[in-house]
Amino acid sequence: MTTDDTILIRTATDDDWNAVALLDAHAFGEHQNSEDLAETQILTSSKHVVMAWDGETPVGVAMHFPMSVTVPGGAQVEASGVSWVSVAPTHRRRGILRRMFTEQHRKLDAAGAPLSLLTASEATIYGRFGYGPATEEHSVVLDRRFAQFHPGVPPVTGVRLIESAEASTLLPDIYHRWQRATAGAQPKPPIRWERFFADRENRRHGLTELFFIAHVDGYVAYRRSPTESKIVVQEFIAVTDEAYAELWQVLAGIDLVDTIEVEQAPDEALPFLLTNNRLPKVTSHHDALWCRIMDVKAALEARTYSVDAQFVLGVEDPFLDAGGTFEVTISGGSAVVTRTDAAPDATLKLDVLSALYFGTHSATRFAAASRLWARDKEALHTVNIAFATDRASVMGWGF
Repeated sequence: MTTDDTILIRTATDDDWNAVALLDAHAFGEHQNSEDLAETQILTSSKHVVMAWDGETPVGVAMHFPMSVTVPGGAQVEASGVSWVSVAPTHRRRGILRRMFTEQHRKLDAAGAPLSLLTASEATIYGRFGYGPATEEHSVVLDRRFAQFHPGVPPVTGVRLIESAEASTLLPDIYHRWQRATAGAQPKPPIRWERFFADRENRRHGLTELFFIAHVDGYVAYRRSPTESKIVVQEFIAVTDEAYAELWQVLAGIDLVDTIEVEQAPDEALPFLLTNNRLPKVTSHHDALWCRIMDVKAALEARTYSVDAQFVLGVEDPFLDAGGTFEVTISGGSAVVTRTDAAPDATLKLDVLSALYFGTHSATRFAAASRLWARDKEALHTVNIAFATDRASVMGWGF
């Protein structure tokens, strides 16, 4: 790869949105209609967009949406949601992405949000910039014709079928309660709710309009296929285990379909609600939310931990200067983090620490992959159990 210094990297202006949309369309294969582009301009502003120009030709873009995210323990932490990242296929291998990201992340660092988040179209792009995969999803197919719930599952008492108009008044509050209790989940902005309930044709991907099933503590939004005997779940949100079990019973009881397709966290209870735990078939396994810790001290002090412990982390940041050696002292679930000259108990790159942060991945797994090095087994065990969480983290909405 060569660096092309003739390419101009600059902040976008309000006159650049058509160029932004052109680059995005070629990168991701979907033309933004006027409604979608207008919604993006509500989520962010041109001052949060970095562009690359070759003379008068736009050749790269990266933007971010200001947001927050729930971290383990329930705190709401400010974050930057990096999105719409692309380089024109005419200008690959010229260092444009790195130059855009350097400028963008310089601004993000100055703004002070402890975390930066993104979703990745390819898994090999963002590790070099300190991002690690923080949440995972399973694509699951359930053949509902054979789904039987075990006798101990509570019966359905609180689920209703509702229309879109009522859903628009109920779902945002349910989502909000779920989001505040779910690590990895972000608040959903009002404009995204408007898009959701507008249910425009270009969002249906050949499926029907949305159907809604609601419980006081959960909901399912799904579509049916007009050509295949299946349901495709768009959102399955449950604040309580009771709501989760009731919603699944109703969903599996829908007639005239064979299968249900749904995205799930890896540790969901569905298999063990059924008499046949093999019935839900995992068809793919993929990352969802990626995280870069921008401020190690602020980020580590924001979340809670499962044990009292003390250890020193040596963190390498090959992209910016967030790294260093940090003493982490955990008491009563809270951490105090200070820079230190002490020898590290564990050494890792920032992308690995970022992947550990939300609790989905384990330190022992990264150690086995030669991506984390511990002083001894005891030190590795301490770091491993400190970052562990009771449940896998879940991304709230894709951006």
